[in-house]
Amino acid sequence: MIEHAELVSMMSSYGLWVLTPLAVLEGPIVTVIAGYLASLSILSLWLIVPCVIIADIVGDCLMYLLGRLALGSLSPRWRDRLGLSRRRLFHLMRGFRRNGTRILVAAKLTHAAGFAALTAAGAARMPFMEFLVANTLASIPKSLFFVVLGYLFGSAYETIAKWLSGEAALIMLALVLGLFTIIYLRRRRVRR
Repeated sequence: MIEHAELVSMMSSYGLWVLTPLAVLEGPIVTVIAGYLASLSILSLWLIVPCVIIADIVGDCLMYLLGRLALGSLSPRWRDRLGLSRRRLFHLMRGFRRNGTRILVAAKLTHAAGFAALTAAGAARMPFMEFLVANTLASIPKSLFFVVLGYLFGSAYETIAKWLSGEAALIMLALVLGLFTIIYLRRRRVRR
């Protein structure tokens, strides 16, 4: 992981040339810092928004590709060690066929479950265009949120980075999972 002060320095010096690749690698904190630099008029707000959205989508597509390619190259022995039996893979694929868009949006918005859901979407062979549309629709508000957060409170990027990597991400994941559980149980009760 690159130090945050180095990110600010690199982005201030090289602008958009480094913003997109850094946003692919480091994600939300780079977006927050870019918003902060836009508030200081070092970067153009209107140029960073499409860059960070594209970077977010590219990074997510790489995670999808990792899940899609890695599963095929794993030997059955390694799949069993990772707990990816044929039965579990079947359920994973069925789950993404039924609720792939919901899973992706929830994972994107919680930030904590992103890596797992993105690679699982690839492993489940979720159709790429469906993945891309769902992911893009979730990336736009997420990226805009982090740009605005950086624009308004970017001088506190060290604190924001701690929130993104720590308990706050897990709390968001727990809240979203709790919400989905409540919705699922209510729908189940209505069906009965």
